[in-house]
Amino acid sequence: MHSDPIADLLTRIRNGLRAGMMHVEVPSSNIKVEIVKILEAEGFVKSHEMLTDSKFPTMRVHLKYDSRRKPVIHRIQRVSKPGLRVYRAANELQPLRSGLTTLVLTTSQGVMTDREARRRKIGGEVLCQVY
Repeated sequence: MHSDPIADLLTRIRNGLRAGMMHVEVPSSNIKVEIVKILEAEGFVKSHEMLTDSKFPTMRVHLKYDSRRKPVIHRIQRVSKPGLRVYRAANELQPLRSGLTTLVLTTSQGVMTDREARRRKIGGEVLCQVY
């Protein structure tokens, strides 16, 4: 049992990219699927698929590399942790690194990027940042 399953997801992606793997497998949950869908929509991962081979649901995340075989994700980092939650209001969500950094937030209206949260004028808990 993991005390922080989101950090486990991000660490598996980070380690897979460093090792040059084509895909990584992670235990699945609703929040992890939503985070990976956002990463896919933002162009950080190729795709994902659900595996039903085992007793527990597993998700396979296909990693993305550029033409020179360099990872598309330069940094993926957990922001809000179980011991220290980080919340941001809509007016506190400013673009980072000239808009190149994507923040993934969980809000009352679901999991979304910081751009979507600014557009909807809602805040939430910052789960991770990716660039």
